[in-house]
Parts: sequence; C-alpha cells; structure tokens
Amino acid sequence: MHSSSNSPSPASALPYAGIRVVEFTHMVMGPSCGLMLADLGAEVIKVEPVGHGRMGDATRKLLGSGSGFFPLFNRNKKSLTLDLQTPEGKEAALKLIATADVVTENFKPGTMQKLGLDYESLKAQFPRLIYVSHKGFLPGPYEHRTALDEVVQMMGGLAYMTGRPGDPLRAGTSVNDIMGGMFGAMGAMAALAQREKTGQGQEVQSALFENNVFLIAQHMMQYAVTGKPAAPMPARISAWAIYDVFEVKDGEQIFLAVVSDGAWREFCNAFDLDELHGDPRLGSNNDRVQARSWLMPLLREKMAAYSAAQIAQVFEEKGLPFAPIVRPHDLLDDPHLNATGALAPIQLPDGRESKTVLLPLTLDGKHLEVRLSPPKLGEHSLEILTALGYSQSEAEALAQGQHQ
Repeated sequence: MHSSSNSPSPASALPYAGIRVVEFTHMVMGPSCGLMLADLGAEVIKVEPVGHGRMGDATRKLLGSGSGFFPLFNRNKKSLTLDLQTPEGKEAALKLIATADVVTENFKPGTMQKLGLDYESLKAQFPRLIYVSHKGFLPGPYEHRTALDEVVQMMGGLAYMTGRPGDPLRAGTSVNDIMGGMFGAMGAMAALAQREKTGQGQEVQSALFENNVFLIAQHMMQYAVTGKPAAPMPARISAWAIYDVFEVKDGEQIFLAVVSDGAWREFCNAFDLDELHGDPRLGSNNDRVQARSWLMPLLREKMAAYSAAQIAQVFEEKGLPFAPIVRPHDLLDDPHLNATGALAPIQLPDGRESKTVLLPLTLDGKHLEVRLSPPKLGEHSLEILTALGYSQSEAEALAQGQHQ
C-alpha cells in the first residue's frame, strides 16, 4: 500500500501489526526496544507506576540532558497506569500479560522477581510469552552491579578510545542504552520467528556492558591481529595525510578528507596548490603522511582564506569527502533529513508541536511513521482495562492506584 510521507500508512500494513508488547520500562534502554517494535507496527502498552508517591515514568519530568528521553523513546505507544504494589494492580498486569506476545523490562535485577512478574514466574502460565530483559550485565560475576551507559563506557574501553590519552571521555549520546534496546528488539524478533516454528516463547536478555564490548570489539581484534594496543582516537596515527578539522574564514570549522592520490590532484587543482602537487616529497599518500608536520600547517594557512561554504561547494563538486561541524539542534533544519521524510511531526507531552527523528531505515521505500505521539500519563488506561473486562468504575480505580 503506497502513501505519501505525510499520510500515515494503516498500522495493519506494518510487519508487527497484531503483535502486542507490554513494557515495564523507564529511562532509555527498555523504551528504545519498545520504540523499535512500536514503529514496526506492534501495539506497545507502556505500564507506568501510580500510587505510593509515584506518578508515571520518571523520565517524563527529567531536566537538561534527559529532557529529550520521554518524547523520543515513547512515541507509538499507549500508556496504562497501575500500582503493581497492590494485589489488584498486579492482577490487572497479569490479565494484560495474558493478552501479550512480548513483555519487556529494564529494572534492576530482582525488581520484577519481587513483583512476581519475572520470566520464571510467568513462563509456566504463559508458555508462548517472549520476555525481554534489558540489564547492565548478562548473568555472571558483574550482574549484581548497577550499570549506567557512562559506567560501561568507562569499563568497556569506549571512553578510553574516545578521549585523549589520560583523559577518558564518554561518547556524546546514550550509545549503549539505545543499541542495547535495539539488540533487545532484535532478540524479540528472532524469538517471534522461532515461536512460529515451535509454538514456544523464551527469554531474551540484552545488556549494556556486553553491548559496549561489541562496539569496541574491532579494537580488541586489532590487538589480536597486530599485537599492538589501539591508541585513543584523538591520538591515532591516521592512515591518511589530510583527514582533519580545519578552522577557516570567520572562525568556522569544516572536516576535510583527501585520501587518495587522485583526490590529492583534484584538491590541489581546485585550490591553486600546483606547487604542492608538483612537490616530489608529496608524491604518494604515505609520503604526505610522513610530511604532515610541515604540510598540515601550510594547508591550514591556505584554507583559512576560504569560507566553509566555499570549500564545501568545491569538495561536493569534486566528490571529495567533507563535513560541516553540526550541532544536534541544527539537524532539525537539515535539508536532506527534511526532504527525505526522516523527520516527522509530533506533539510533545506538553501539547507543543515539534519534529522527531524516525528510525534510520525504510521498508519498501518508506519510513516507519509516527502513528501516536508520546502518550499523556495514563491516556489509554480506561480503553485497555475495560477491554480486559473491568467495568468503568473498576478501571478508573485501578488507573488511579486506588483499592477497590
């Protein structure tokens, strides 16, 4: 079925239409998993806490660097509020799980067990259930530790590789939380495919630390192959002579790469650097790498006469790699993202309109669209609970965390 990027496709056309996911998640990792399944068409019901002094997923109220978590990772989901500390709330959760294909959670080890909602407690009653646990560590010596993205970046070699020598630095986004959620979703997809063959569900586990180790594995294997430890990225010896950020006219910055002898010829011709192209000391890329100590200051001086836009135009015309240095919020106005439909309109929980970022893939040439903006707290509670057989008054009491 074809549609423009502005008119959502019917949910029934999506790959996971008809699959129900119930998530007990917060922060980033668990919600990322649910987001991916939801975008692919699953009905994802987010169970949020109410009562005992709690009012919904705590990320709804985060400030600063956490203020984007809830609106990004909870679109295309429904919100149900329950007090799982009460028998009535837990009973409602079990009734809901009975209708689910997948349950996901990302709480500290033992949390779901205390509630009787862990996989061991559920699998006998619900043999077709797929249960996805997102943790800090897979079972083993570290599993009792509390993990955060920053913790595993430090202990998993990523902060070492990102920072300058002696100055470990976390990556500038929640790489392990988001990718750990992605592996949780991938595990759920694999388990759904296997259930088609066996009729049986299973537990899937994904973890921050092991995810980080997978990200850093190329550097581990570099050591296995060469016997030499990988140097932090800012200190690496580049294989290319010109592969760096240049400060140009008016203090602007631009990343430029000239990585072949043909590209070096094009670059020199474009910027009137004939004397450099003819210099026998710069004949090959390896020669130019050896000459970096005097070549780079000279090139920086030459390029400083041009604006970033002028340089970008030449590099684009010549097919040479370049990149402006872009701040995250600038991407909301990026012409490519807006033209290709990679950004979509969304309503923020406070009612304001914004754009959001869709999953970085297309199916049959189309992005997976926003069908539901991030839900208001408990927005779908009555709809879900009455469908489970509760009366209107029972549903209202459950959704408010009140005892009957």
